[in-house]
Amino acid sequence: MSESPSTSAVRVVVGVSGSMGSLAALGRAADEARRRGAELWPVLAWEPPGGELAARRSPAAAVMVGEWERLARERLLKALGDVFGSTAPAVPGQALVVRGAPGRSLVRIADREDDLLVVGAGRRSRLHRVLRPSVGRCCLAHATCTVLAVPPSPLQAELAALHRRNTWRLRPDSGHLGRAFEALPRDA
Repeated sequence: MSESPSTSAVRVVVGVSGSMGSLAALGRAADEARRRGAELWPVLAWEPPGGELAARRSPAAAVMVGEWERLARERLLKALGDVFGSTAPAVPGQALVVRGAPGRSLVRIADREDDLLVVGAGRRSRLHRVLRPSVGRCCLAHATCTVLAVPPSPLQAELAALHRRNTWRLRPDSGHLGRAFEALPRDA
């Protein structure tokens, strides 16, 4: 990606976290950027562990900010490598690491009417929705540009369903565990 894209070019801004959904969104965003003759702007937004309020209260946070930003930069580079391999995408653009909530940060960056904002979208449990608000929903509610929510690939959806089924199968059944413990030899 080029270092200094022009500020007037059409942009495809894509949220990247390293998750399977964000990798699918990154691939789709690159395709859209090529198709539209636009610049590709992959963005990884990060927040300090525990959030901004906890970071402001902790004296150690000031020391750790550089490390957290370095880790975020590495995660973005890994995601770009996972999608594009060792070759850069055949579109100009700029990769960004920004500090802030992902949804709000993406909306702030994709601030032009002719921008396209691409986010991964997938099924989330009720608990997950309560604990971590949806980046896609935030972008859809607040963006001034077009938002493209990329659903998970069929393989990704199948893997997630398999993971959910296996999680339930691995739950301990107290009856089976009790019999297993009874069969163990006991030391006197």
